Amino acid sequence: MEGAVSSCIFCQIARSATSTTLLHKDDRVVAFQDINPSAFRHYLVIPIEHIPTVKDLQQRSKDFSLVSHMLNVGQNLVQRDAPHAKRYRFGFHQPPLNSVNHLHLHCFALPFIPRWKRVKYSSLGPFGGFIEADKLLERIKPLYPL
Repeated sequence: MEGAVSSCIFCQIARSATSTTLLHKDDRVVAFQDINPSAFRHYLVIPIEHIPTVKDLQQRSKDFSLVSHMLNVGQNLVQRDAPHAKRYRFGFHQPPLNSVNHLHLHCFALPFIPRWKRVKYSSLGPFGGFIEADKLLERIKPLYPL
């Protein structure tokens, strides 16, 4: 796993080993602008800890708290930077459609630019695709929170 972490571009960004400008950093997550934006504003929020994909999250307080924090950070950023946007979206790609094997929340102030890019962020139902952050939170909500 150590080799995967050292070669993971998002791990490098999280540890400030690149020139990527961070929009937010705390002890759990970092946020930055997507290198290939698909919307008026398009940010990524990633955990500092290497978690490969949404499939690695479980129905437990630790994971629920992390995803909730990621969503909160993302919402604050796009609403701060695009206060007049009429719509926002927050979600994750699910394997096999994730581009980087490091959990990352896409945060959008819409519209999509160009409009056809919205297809990339669509749910494919049982086949995966894009999952909205609130639906992921429902899925991993602990049965018996502490």
